[in-house]
Amino acid sequence: MMKKDTIASMPHKIPADLQKALTSSPGAMMTWKDTTPLAHNEWICWVISGKKAETRDMRIKKAISKLTGGMRRPCCWAGCTHR
Repeated sequence: MMKKDTIASMPHKIPADLQKALTSSPGAMMTWKDTTPLAHNEWICWVISGKKAETRDMRIKKAISKLTGGMRRPCCWAGCTHR
């Protein structure tokens, strides 16, 4: 279990577009709820780190697909540099 101060220090909050996509996908939401705040931060950072709106939209769709399939963290990505 992660300490409360670690959770509070996570640099990213879930953006509205990712939240909307998660709530519209029960499978993705089930995996999301079963992952740690650190994993949430990784997904959020991966989504918002895209420079173009098209990239962000693609990453949201891909995140929902991967989470629905049970993937707990983004793959092939260096990780959040904001921690």
